[in-house]
Formats: sequence, C-alpha cells, structure tokens
Amino acid sequence: MPPAVPTGPVGPLVVGQAYTDAPGYVEYIPGDAPLLIIAPHGGTDVPTGLPDRTCAACVTVNDANTQDLARRIVEAVRTRWGVRPHLVVNRIHRRKFDANRDLQEATGGFNALGPTWTWFHSAIDSAKLRIIARTGRGLVIDLHGHAHAVPRLELGYLLSETQLRQSDAALTAANTMATTSIRTLAGDSRVVTERGVGVLRGPNSLGTLLTSAGYPSVPSQQDVAPKVGEDYFDGGYNTQRHGSLMGGAVDGVQIECHFPGVRDTEASRAAFATALAGALSAYFERHYGWKSAP
Repeated sequence: MPPAVPTGPVGPLVVGQAYTDAPGYVEYIPGDAPLLIIAPHGGTDVPTGLPDRTCAACVTVNDANTQDLARRIVEAVRTRWGVRPHLVVNRIHRRKFDANRDLQEATGGFNALGPTWTWFHSAIDSAKLRIIARTGRGLVIDLHGHAHAVPRLELGYLLSETQLRQSDAALTAANTMATTSIRTLAGDSRVVTERGVGVLRGPNSLGTLLTSAGYPSVPSQQDVAPKVGEDYFDGGYNTQRHGSLMGGAVDGVQIECHFPGVRDTEASRAAFATALAGALSAYFERHYGWKSAP
C-alpha cells in the first residue's frame, strides 16, 4: 500500500525553510513573527498536466507581480522587526488553480488538485497555530492586485462599500464590526478608545497609517469609503476563512494593490514593502501591544 500523501506541511518545521505540497504547486515558509502573508493569485507556473479552469464563475486573470511583492514584504518586515513573517504562496497560474475560492471553484472540478487546495489551507492553519503559540495574537494579510479606476489600496474586512458609507455611529449601533475579519481586534485592541470602528478607519487604523506613508487607502480616516459607482473589493474566501470573523486570535485583512507605483516595477515593490513594514510596526505596537526588537 503506498504511503499516505501529507495533507499539510510535515514538522518539525524550520523558520525560513521552504516546504511544498507533493507536486510543488504551493509553498510555505514558516516564520517567527505574528504575521502571515498569503499570495494566492501571483503564481506563474503552468503545468501541462493541469487543465484550465472553465467553470462559469471562474476568474482566470492573475494578480501581476503579487508573488514577488509578497516575498519583498516578508523581507522588509524581517529587516525591520528582526523576526520573519510566515509566507504561503500559490506558485501556479490562476487559470489552473485559484487559491482564494472554495474547493470546487478553486480547482475547476479537477479532483487531482484537491490535495493542493487542502495543503494550501493546512499551511495557513499551521502558520496561525505557530503564531498563537509564540505570541498569542496575530494578523493574516491576503495580498492581491486590482485594476480599478482609482489608484489606491483597497483594504477588505468583509464590509461592503454600502456598509462603509454608513457613519461610525451607525456601524457601532449595528455592531457591524462583529461581522468583519478583524472582529477579535475590534473588541480587544490595546487602546480601548480605538476599539470598534477605530481599528477600521480611525487615526491609527492600517488604512490611515498607509495613507500617511504615501499610499492612499480605503477605508481610512482620509478616505472612509468608496463613493457610489467606485469599484471595491471587500475581501474573499481566504479573508472569511482565516480572519477572526468566527472568533479566534488571528485577524485578517485583504489588501488589494493598484498597479502603478506599487506593483509595476522592482523599485515600486521594494518601496511599498518598506512602507507597509513601517505601517505594520505602528499597527502591531498600538493595537496588539506587540513590539519588534529594535
């Protein structure tokens, strides 16, 4: 009888060492920081043995340069913090496998990719468990790229543009933050006065910090919500599954990056990675009470 195929990374796992599923479609590099970066749509490999996904709802366009951007973010954070974020990437093209969908849509119904889908999410679960064991709390960033008309970062917390256009008072009255991917953080930010909507678009929210660093973002204090008619991605499968919507110690946010000045050149990607590392440093220290080594 052949040996069972591992359904996820097999330990003991070493920080900084790359692990893959059996065919090498998904990669996980463990870290020792309370941060996980996921790049589900940046793969470029096109294995000839895999059919193209042809389901009616299938989106097959890649998020250009997001795999490279994710790796640069990991290195920029490691350089600043002295510890390494976890990294999970899909190496194959989105037309073959979509790592931000449920099993059927992700694989296009091609059963041979089922173990890859399982391994991808098991790697994320493994990273989250390691984060909790080491620091108790943490954050998952699901990294994407968009081609919308407004050149800004779109931060997805599972709230629609219509919900974001409501006032802070209305969101608070409806307990809307309990339906987000940062539900846990909204309830226990170290700064009591910034709990709730404050972690969404207050003066020390991630969007506000990024805007202040030169990367306009929505939602933020400067741009609280998309205007009527403006496109916006509010978060997808990974954000729902791996953030704190259902509780838990690890929050999640989907970051959709525009192309010019963020993803277009090596210099742009390096600069954005450095800026994000700085914003995350302030965000973690203020809201999680976690400070990196000097």
